[in-house]
Amino acid sequence: MSFPKTQNEWRTALDALPSSPEKIPAFFFGHGSPMLIAREQVTNSPMPSAMGPEGDLAKFLRDFGPALKAKYKPKGIVVFSAHWETIGVRHVTDYGDRNPLLMDYFGFEPYYYQQTFESKGNRALAERVVLLYKEAGEEARFSGVRENRGWDGRTSPPRQGPGFDHGVFVPFKLMFGDKVDDVPIVQVSIERSGDPEQNWAVGKALSKLREEGILILAGGLTVHNLHDRKQFSEKSASPNVTMFDQAITVAASKSHLDERKQSLFDLMKHGGFAQAHPSAEHFVPLYVAAGAGEEGGVQVVSAIYSAPTIAFGI
Repeated sequence: MSFPKTQNEWRTALDALPSSPEKIPAFFFGHGSPMLIAREQVTNSPMPSAMGPEGDLAKFLRDFGPALKAKYKPKGIVVFSAHWETIGVRHVTDYGDRNPLLMDYFGFEPYYYQQTFESKGNRALAERVVLLYKEAGEEARFSGVRENRGWDGRTSPPRQGPGFDHGVFVPFKLMFGDKVDDVPIVQVSIERSGDPEQNWAVGKALSKLREEGILILAGGLTVHNLHDRKQFSEKSASPNVTMFDQAITVAASKSHLDERKQSLFDLMKHGGFAQAHPSAEHFVPLYVAAGAGEEGGVQVVSAIYSAPTIAFGI
């Protein structure tokens, strides 16, 4: 089974996505790292050059964003990130006319803390998200601009405050530019337990939004091991990890829902999972997207190592 890995291949896959469907697909996508917005290609970083500003992921994101806006003309975007986890209660941003940014990384040069991404929230969309969770029997509440949204528990030292984390604003800068003033954006927290079923339910509860003109995006990475950074590069990764990464697109492509769901859940038992993910937060957004788009087909839009993009519910 072959999946798109080159720019020509992923552009063909993007073109093949249905235009103006009754239900907008939900997408898992590789959100990358702050290195995506480096001023120049970094050659002395432990992260592979493929994750830099001229790498495959950056090139894909620059193609991905315009394609989404052209095909779906979304009325709003609901986004999930690996960098916002809460336990048992979904937190939903309610930031008004200007979404702040949370620079939830450390040890970078000042340039990275001077980044901007201008966007707006929308109270009606946030209220709709909270209502859908309550209708699904899940707790949800607003997270306002004057409160700490809850820190990114995987960052040391932790960064506190309101705002979109780098798993949102970094890829969105490449996808949509430095300013988005025509589409409101709301972020929702994922479930910190790391449980596949619970995160599937986090996405499924919002599936109705897809027929209301709302684009659902869930960002993470299929390989994320900061303790063993050679795993970030396909050339240096352990065979178990590369096989794990390849197994993800195969599992996601199963045509029958029950088989697809079980295959995706079984990935966390794969022999390469623990080496690819010392903790599960970067992987479980895959289940959020799959839950939001469980009805319908699946298309692998790109199969970039460690950062694929998969459309659910096409």
